[in-house]
Amino acid sequence: MSRIGNLPIPIPGGVQVSVDKANIVTVKGNLGELKQEVDQAISIKISEKQIQLERSTDEIDHRAKHGLYRALINNMVKGVSEGFRIEQELVGVGYKAEAKGQIIEFSLGYSHSVIMELPEEVKVQTVVERGKNPAIILTSHDKQLLGQIAAKIRSLRKPEPYKGKGILFKGEILRRKAGKAASEK
Repeated sequence: MSRIGNLPIPIPGGVQVSVDKANIVTVKGNLGELKQEVDQAISIKISEKQIQLERSTDEIDHRAKHGLYRALINNMVKGVSEGFRIEQELVGVGYKAEAKGQIIEFSLGYSHSVIMELPEEVKVQTVVERGKNPAIILTSHDKQLLGQIAAKIRSLRKPEPYKGKGILFKGEILRRKAGKAASEK
C-alpha cells in the first residue's frame, strides 16, 4: 500500500492537466508548461478537481513508481501554479555574484571569474546588502531543473568545514571542524 501514491493531487484554478495515449502528462498553468512521461504500469485518472494515480500490480517496481510519479506530477502542478524558489549565499571574503540577464558572473577567490549561463526557464536575482553575505535567488516552475542548477552553482565552491567558506543554501547548517592542534614539545 503506497501512502504517497494513493494521495490525490488537487488541481488549483487556472491549471489544465491532460494525458495522451503514450501516457505523457502535460500540465499548463500561468507560469508555464511541463511534460512528464509516465510508465505504462501507472494509470492516471483526471477529474474536475483532482488527479488520482493507480498501479496495475503490486510488484515492487510498480509500487516504487506509483509514489515517484505521484510526487513528480504533484511538483509539476505546484510549479505551474505557484513556482519554486531557492536561495543561496556566498560566504567568503571577496565572494560575489552578478546577474546580467540569464548569465551569472561569480568571483569566488579563483584567479579568474566563473561565468555560468542559465536556461530560459530559470530566473536569477542577486542581492547584496551591507553587512550580509551576497545572495543568489533562483526561481522557476520546474523543480527538477531548479535543483540541478542550484547544485551546479554550489559545486563551483563547495562549503568547507574549517572556515565555513563556500556557496551554501540559505538556512543550511554546516558542521564545523576544529583545526589542527598545536603540537607540544
